[in-house]
Amino acid sequence: MAEIAVEDGMLVVTMHGADKLWALKSRLEVPLIHVKGAGIDPDFIRRERCRGIRTGGTSVPGVITAGTLRQHGDWVFWDVHDPEKAVIIELADERFARLVVQVDDPFATVAVIQRALGQG
Repeated sequence: MAEIAVEDGMLVVTMHGADKLWALKSRLEVPLIHVKGAGIDPDFIRRERCRGIRTGGTSVPGVITAGTLRQHGDWVFWDVHDPEKAVIIELADERFARLVVQVDDPFATVAVIQRALGQG
């Protein structure tokens, strides 16, 4: 699971527990000006979670998708066990086109990101 915060103009994603190992990352930082938006779409996550070419991390269908995947021509970072608790963060001008991460409260997380972007 990950924790998402907005600090000093940056979106900070911190992986906790074993997810640091599964995803091969413990923290990602993205300037807010590169964050296009955030949303929740469990059906999209279920459909896409095992598609693409995994270049690092862990993938056990139906259990966990964590790490870097090449999907539809884009690099995407995943850290998801339960699609119902995941958020999708769209990025521009970054290595990753998208971050798909599981959090404690997806609705609150999306609200925090949208407020920081002036969208909420």
